[in-house]
Amino acid sequence: MEIRVNPTRMELNRLKGRLKMAQRGHKLLKDKRDELMRKFLELIRENKELRMRVEAKLSRSFANFLLAQAVMSAETMEEAIMFPQARVELEAEEVNMMSVRVPRFIRQQQEEGTGGDVYPYGFANTSAELDTSIAALAEVLPQLIKLAEVEKAVFLLANEIDKTRRRVNALEHVLIPQLVSTIKYISMKLDENERGALVRLMKIKDIVRGDKTG
Repeated sequence: MEIRVNPTRMELNRLKGRLKMAQRGHKLLKDKRDELMRKFLELIRENKELRMRVEAKLSRSFANFLLAQAVMSAETMEEAIMFPQARVELEAEEVNMMSVRVPRFIRQQQEEGTGGDVYPYGFANTSAELDTSIAALAEVLPQLIKLAEVEKAVFLLANEIDKTRRRVNALEHVLIPQLVSTIKYISMKLDENERGALVRLMKIKDIVRGDKTG
């Protein structure tokens, strides 16, 4: 499909300039897409490993919590975990990853109970399983924060890859073929016009020579 233009020399030069820009942009976007894919696959692997570690630790924590529920009364359990004494504060910032703004979470501080630990209770009436469960949760927290970062980065990179891929396809299959076709059309028209002008010029010369000999 051609672009509708006037077949002039100026228009031909303008379209050739557009074609060079489109081809350069196409190459840059393809390079960006390939680099995004490389980073995306790297993050996918990191995400998978992190998720496996986090899920394994959470499973152990939940298993110990269920054991604690089995050996402790509901009232004692509720009283033990009703008022958490550890608090984590996060600061969110954005970092540039392949021209994509992805979040990064920074642990500002962690305020703990008066005992300097994460347990919101004394150990007199609780089970060792509950202690183990809470300790595992505290241990897995940094990895959970990192997993949230990575999963959000994967999501944002996937969106950027899709947008870049659509731009590459639009240039490769629509704009560049249109420009090439239109340049070819204008070149043919200009050549045709030049041949027509040359034929007319030769006819005029023949007429002039005929007048002179007559």
